[in-house]
Amino acid sequence: MLNDIQTMGTTPPCSVIEHLVPGDASPGNVELSLVVPALNEEITVGEFIDWCKEGLKCAGVSGQVLIVDSSTDDTPRIVLEHGGEVLRTPKRGLGRAYIDAIPYIRGKWIVMGDADLTYDFRELTPFVEEFRKGAEFVMGSRFRGSIEKGAMPGLHRYFGTPLTTWILNRIYRSHYSDIHCGMRGLTRAALEKIDLKSESWEYASEMVLKAARLRLATAEVPVKFYKDREGRFSHHRRLGWLSPWVAGWLNLKVMLVYTPDSFLLKPGIALMALGLLLSFGLAGGPVLIGNVGFSLYWMLFGVTCTTLGYSSIQIGILARVMHGLRPLLVERAHKFVTYDRGMLVAAGFAFTGGVLLCTLVYRYLNHGLRLEAVSHPAILGLLLIILGFQTFCFTLLMEMGQRVASTSRQ
Repeated sequence: MLNDIQTMGTTPPCSVIEHLVPGDASPGNVELSLVVPALNEEITVGEFIDWCKEGLKCAGVSGQVLIVDSSTDDTPRIVLEHGGEVLRTPKRGLGRAYIDAIPYIRGKWIVMGDADLTYDFRELTPFVEEFRKGAEFVMGSRFRGSIEKGAMPGLHRYFGTPLTTWILNRIYRSHYSDIHCGMRGLTRAALEKIDLKSESWEYASEMVLKAARLRLATAEVPVKFYKDREGRFSHHRRLGWLSPWVAGWLNLKVMLVYTPDSFLLKPGIALMALGLLLSFGLAGGPVLIGNVGFSLYWMLFGVTCTTLGYSSIQIGILARVMHGLRPLLVERAHKFVTYDRGMLVAAGFAFTGGVLLCTLVYRYLNHGLRLEAVSHPAILGLLLIILGFQTFCFTLLMEMGQRVASTSRQ
C-alpha cells in the first residue's frame, strides 16, 4: 500500500477518489470516526494521528481516523505510516471534503476538525459523553475552553466570530458561543439529514444553521485552541490577507441564503398590514386626523408597503418549501396554498381592481381624455391588480414545487 502512495505525486483528476487504508485497519464495529481534511500538512499530521489514537483510547471508544487528503507533499504517506486511513480527493474545498468522505465513514458518531494540531484531539471524551447522552450535534467552543496566545487574530477573536455568532443566534434562536469552531461532532444520521451543499469555508455555518432548523439535539463542549506550530502557516495566511474576509463573507452568505424566511416573513406581515391600513383607509380620499393630513402620498406609501410586504411573505414561504428543513410547515403550506384556491384569490383581486379602475376610465372618457382630479379608488384598484398578479405567479411556483417534490419522492 505504501508503494501505491508513492505513485501519487500530484493531485488526482476531479473524477478520481481513492481510499487507502493501512494494513492493520480492521472493518469491525466503529463507534467514532475522526474525519479531517488535510492539505500539505506533513509537518503536523503524524503527531496529529498519534493525538487521535490517544484521544480514542482515553474516551474508551473504537475509532477510525480518516484523513481526506488533497496534498502534493508527503501527508498521505505519513498518515498511513501512523495507522490512519487516507481518502485521496482533488482540491475542492473543506465542505466538499466532508461530502466526499461520507461513503467511507464507518462510525455512528463523527468528530471533525483540522490536522494542524490547533485543536486538541487528545480530548475527545467530552464529545463522546454528549453523544452517549443523546446529542446529535456537538459543537466545540474555543471561547468556553481556552485559546493560546497568538492562536487567533484579534480581528477574528473580538469582532468577526462574535459578530457572526450573534447574527446566527438571533436568526435561529440558538445559544452557541463559537459557530466557527472547526472541531465539532455529529451522528452519522445527523450528517445525512443535514445534507451538506456548501463546498468551501461556508460549510461550517450551513452545518450549524441546519442543525438548528432540523431541531437536532445539540450540545456545546469546551475545546483547546493552539497556535500554529513553528514552520507552519495557516491556510488563511497562505492565501493572503483577504482570505479571512472572503471566508466571513461566504459564511454570512450561507446564513442569509438558508434563512430568508427568518427575516422576510414577520417583517413582511408587519409591512403588509401597515400598507393595507393606509391603502384602504385612504381609498375614499384624504383623511385629516387632528392636525395631521393623510393624502395621496401616504396612500402611495401604503401601496408600496403592501407590495413589498406581500412579496416578502411569498418569498419566505417559497424559501421554506425549497429548503425542506421543516417538513410539517411545508406540508401545511401546500395544503393551504392550493392551485384552485390561489387562482380564485388572484382572479378576485384582479376583478375587484378592474372594477375600481373602470370608474377612472369612465371619468377619463367623459372628460375629453383628460383627468382633472386624483382618483384614490383607482389607485387601490391598481394595487389589487398587482396583488392578483403576484398571487397568480406565487400559486404557479407553489404548484411547480409540489410536483417536483412528488417526483423526487418517487
